[in-house]
Amino acid sequence: MKSYRIRFACWMTPLLFSFGGSALAQEKVGNYPERPIRIIISVAPGAGADMVARLTGKMLSERTGQNVIVDSRPGGGGVIASTTAAKSEPDGYTLYQNGFGLLMQGAAKRVDFDVLKTFDPVVRTTSQPYILMVTDQVSAKSIKELIEESKAKPLTYAGSSGIGSAVHLGMERFAKLSGLNVRHVAYKGSAPAIRALMGGEINMAAGSAMASTAAVKTGKVRALANLGLERIPALPDLPTLSEQGFPGFSIDNSYNLWVRSGTPREIIDFLNRIVSEGMNTPEVRKILMASGSTPGKPMSHAKLKAEVAQEYTEIVETVNKLGLTF
Repeated sequence: MKSYRIRFACWMTPLLFSFGGSALAQEKVGNYPERPIRIIISVAPGAGADMVARLTGKMLSERTGQNVIVDSRPGGGGVIASTTAAKSEPDGYTLYQNGFGLLMQGAAKRVDFDVLKTFDPVVRTTSQPYILMVTDQVSAKSIKELIEESKAKPLTYAGSSGIGSAVHLGMERFAKLSGLNVRHVAYKGSAPAIRALMGGEINMAAGSAMASTAAVKTGKVRALANLGLERIPALPDLPTLSEQGFPGFSIDNSYNLWVRSGTPREIIDFLNRIVSEGMNTPEVRKILMASGSTPGKPMSHAKLKAEVAQEYTEIVETVNKLGLTF
């Protein structure tokens, strides 16, 4: 298992350090920031979310002249990380990177606080689909064949950050829709899930496009479906679920940066502007597109907040409709 871990770390290194160039001019809003900034993430190092956080941190550091620390708090389907972030001060020095996972925690009542009252969304950094991968233990070459194969014996899968994550909810929805017979196995993020897949511990894994693209290119796992709505340049020959008989169905994620509610609005607006600008530079866009991700569409804090509220409403409705418990 150790050899897989080393290899995985090496896959990510070129992507993490390919954003070079001279440091951008320092920017400040008042005295902020005057000390290091922390970005809390809910997955283990090596996952797509980890890569995005490090890319974001590097860009933030270059723009502000302050160190940015990525603090990995995996486990509990993201609850450990969100609970840690919920206890931070509303001063802009602790950022929490999470996407739909945080909203799912609230919808499934896996945390003892109101996520939309506790956190304020700052900026959408990236969006990307998940990729469904299988090992040679699975003979299916398409989603239709996978469904048929699972009827004989339940297939195990993992992905994202465990119970209540975007992958968990999405795959359970897909199983009910398609008749796919699967059993979820929780890991502390897509990186350990993919290592488990490569080690033969599970039959399938759904990882972020960033993490999955590198794994697929080793030849040790096989991509079966792009779980987004559109094909991606990183894996142009991989068909979507829509193309395989399930139009409109997708499992994807968008990473947001959050702060504790009560953080001064001028700090939120400052972070929104410089992160959005940085993620949409030609250099960063090229890095993200090559790995199956796209920069978040620039939008104001107010617009993002409204969009997040709508996403939360839709997730609550889905959880209640399917009767899912976590």
